[in-house]
Amino acid sequence: MLQAAVIQLKATMDVADNLATAERFVREAADAGSQFIAMPENCAFLRTDPKAPAPVQPLDGPIITHFQRVAEDCGVWLLVGSFPEAGPSDGRYHNTSVLLDGTQAGAPIAATYRKLHLFDIDIKGGETQKESDYIAAGDQLVVTPVGGVPTGLTICYDLRFPTMYQKLTALGARMLTVPAAFTEFTGKDHWLALLRARAIETQTYVIAPNQWGAHGGKRRSFGKSVIYDPWGTALCIAPDRPGWVSARIDLDYQDQVRSSLPCLQHKHPAAQ
Repeated sequence: MLQAAVIQLKATMDVADNLATAERFVREAADAGSQFIAMPENCAFLRTDPKAPAPVQPLDGPIITHFQRVAEDCGVWLLVGSFPEAGPSDGRYHNTSVLLDGTQAGAPIAATYRKLHLFDIDIKGGETQKESDYIAAGDQLVVTPVGGVPTGLTICYDLRFPTMYQKLTALGARMLTVPAAFTEFTGKDHWLALLRARAIETQTYVIAPNQWGAHGGKRRSFGKSVIYDPWGTALCIAPDRPGWVSARIDLDYQDQVRSSLPCLQHKHPAAQ
């Protein structure tokens, strides 16, 4: 058993304010008994002005060290949904998830995942973004234990690529994390549907903290941070405001789902 929480933020370009708000919610969730707490993508900085520079930092910079102190103080596993990690020398950076083990002294970095799929879109009547202009894609899948539960790490736009989640499950993942800043325009139709599909087809727990609301400029996020179980049932969904919700991860129940409907064992070689 593992009690997991997802934090929903309305981040802006004000790093200090974002960190303070995120820390408050982490402490609340930890005080309520959460052992694994996941924050959304861009939890420390969300760009609303296309020309504004991101606070690009190495893994030992002030953003991650701040959250290491919080994770250690709370004694929890903490997923920093993503932050702008210093990357290649071409002026771009990585959009990186960082998993911290606050059950150990100093809350060491247990794993990092650099976003593979970059959000380059121009939706008529919606939002225009081209992440590849300033973000360098990662090149590795990551499965790592969280409180003893093998967990596959992903970020936001990865959600639209189901084979990635199938591969993470084949590597042993029993939880999948999807920190996001999913746009309001697409999110209202796709966010919950895609997350539920990933949970059902992989028979995993899906942990999906999202940004919510109007961030400034044209940036608006859908919210509805959620945890799905392996049957596709939403165990908790955040209301339309910053905050957090939590649910229990029950591996015995997951075993029952996988044994009663063993579709993961039924893949035909021609369909892989």
